[in-house]
Amino acid sequence: MPVTVFRRPGSKIWSYYGRAGDPPRRFRGSTGATDRAIAERIAAKRELEQWKSSLDGPEAILTFAKAALLYKAAGKPSKYLKKIAIYWKDTLIKDITPGAIRQSALTLYPNHSGATLNRQGITPTQSIINYCAELELCPPIRVRRFKFEKKIKKPVLLEWLDTFCAHADLQMSALATLMFATACRISEARRLEWSDIDFKERTILVRKTKNKRERLPSMPYRLLVLLAKLPRDRKPFGEPETNLRRHWDVEVLKTATIVPGFERLTFHSCRHGFATKLLRDGIDPKTVAELGGWDDIGTLMKTYVHAMPSARIADRIFDTDLTRDGPIDKQKQEVSGK
Repeated sequence: MPVTVFRRPGSKIWSYYGRAGDPPRRFRGSTGATDRAIAERIAAKRELEQWKSSLDGPEAILTFAKAALLYKAAGKPSKYLKKIAIYWKDTLIKDITPGAIRQSALTLYPNHSGATLNRQGITPTQSIINYCAELELCPPIRVRRFKFEKKIKKPVLLEWLDTFCAHADLQMSALATLMFATACRISEARRLEWSDIDFKERTILVRKTKNKRERLPSMPYRLLVLLAKLPRDRKPFGEPETNLRRHWDVEVLKTATIVPGFERLTFHSCRHGFATKLLRDGIDPKTVAELGGWDDIGTLMKTYVHAMPSARIADRIFDTDLTRDGPIDKQKQEVSGK
């Protein structure tokens, strides 16, 4: 596709759009020019640069294996990196297309949900390539995600936590309380050292967070008591995550056996519970986001905040000073026969 110049509605500045390179890559931008002839010359220069980068620049020799090493050396997440690196090996980045990335996810994780394909296949592959694009080693890439049905994750509420802690062992009670009270992810909880826990100041230093920002949540007295009872000869929750999950499920099953109707909730449900509880208590979203380590308030509100699951909430629409203990309550009494 030859480079094209155009002006957006209401703008005097010419922009450009086109495809160039081998394989063809999209490129676009603003010329900064108001004269069409000058804009066309600038666009042609951008097209030439695109071809030069493709044929002679770093993109011509950059392999996925090298890109993955650069990504990992920068301290980026490497949870799903190994399988992806083995799949692509020494494939040139310039030969990796959005369609090929989608197919790689299907090959690596057959019969998995769209959410898994996106999370473990597409996202890390795209992140590696786009990190190298930031280093100006290749163009960025965009990949269409697989569709999937979003499931509503139930939050841990205080009633659930009280019930769980009443029947679980000390370590799992402390872990659940920690994640509920501080919004710690399981990875953050596992990294906690005793030196991060200040019993005197009642604070916990959370390091190596997902957004690379340390935070210092306060430690409620209930959490302090549980942590103080844990043995000090090892990290509080330093076991492998699979062991902790297995231990968690054993304690959840034990609680469910004792308490009919008790349901299994996950580690991450505690983080959901932190946000839901504080917002229901009237804490403003910005403060909740800051305390829990969310960069984006929109993500907090969209993903981590849950509506009150009560079919009777609508009754409050008519619950005013005039109706309370008035006609509504008399009607309820008549219906109930009292």
